[in-house]
Amino acid sequence: MKRSALLPVLPALALLLAGCGGTAGADDGRPSVVASFYPFAFVTEQVGGSLIQVDNLTSPGVEPHDLELAPQQVGDVQDADLVVFETGFQAAIDDAVKTADRADGTTIDIADVVDLLPAAEGEEHDHEGEEHEGEEHEGEDHDHGDVDPHTWLDPQNMVKATRAVEASLADLDPANAETYASNADAFVAQLEDLDADFTAGLETCETRTIVTSHAAFAYLSDRYDLTQEPIAGIDPSNEPSPRDLADITSLVREEGITTIFTEELVSPAVARTIADETGAEIATLDPIEGLSSDTSDETYLTLMENNLEALRTANSCS
Repeated sequence: MKRSALLPVLPALALLLAGCGGTAGADDGRPSVVASFYPFAFVTEQVGGSLIQVDNLTSPGVEPHDLELAPQQVGDVQDADLVVFETGFQAAIDDAVKTADRADGTTIDIADVVDLLPAAEGEEHDHEGEEHEGEEHEGEDHDHGDVDPHTWLDPQNMVKATRAVEASLADLDPANAETYASNADAFVAQLEDLDADFTAGLETCETRTIVTSHAAFAYLSDRYDLTQEPIAGIDPSNEPSPRDLADITSLVREEGITTIFTEELVSPAVARTIADETGAEIATLDPIEGLSSDTSDETYLTLMENNLEALRTANSCS
């Protein structure tokens, strides 16, 4: 399989630094954009380049599900020319957008741009559909409604997000519309290459089931004909019940699954317990919800390519 030749992208460091500042009070004539977390900040940077200023509301290393906004950041949501977010993923940002007077600004809700998948997909570990009376599940998914918010793990959804950002920036700054269009075309070409790599790379896998730390990979699984079996639900802070752990452990043994996938911003403790019980290995499958100290020199594109290689190894793809 040919690995896509990634075009030069803006360094991840620029996005890390963007998360440290705010748009309020920095009036240099460029459109000011607030992005809810890393993937949407990255898309916006690729389209806008140096013509815009982007503030990533989720600092590196912060689990975005748990984000709380400082008063300055709430003010940034109010004052920015453009806000890029996704309803149902980060409650604090949903609240800030709802309470802000955005009459003079533009908002892109990615939930309105892409087709959403139901949150229930891949989350039931009771494979015969039985009810287990008297069993309490620790924590319930919250703030996500009935859909899975992890839309960005399908490159084609990122294409749609890119085009939405391009259109909004062109409206805000018509004088630079051609540059935004050119930047968007270049980034879409990279996303199309990434999609082609995944399609070819996962076509001949011996195993099509993946066991993941939490239910973040429905879009990736749906796009590339995989079956996700998550240990936790949409919210990674929710712990699985003993019955869920027993079901996942049985599944790993029965299907001969060799790898339990964990991730950068979530504790691997439960995944390691299942791996120790079954003899499976631990590997990283990054939901790309944010950068960390270990991935600060990566980008969405390189992290997705890393995910592809991890999947090919785990699922014995020729």
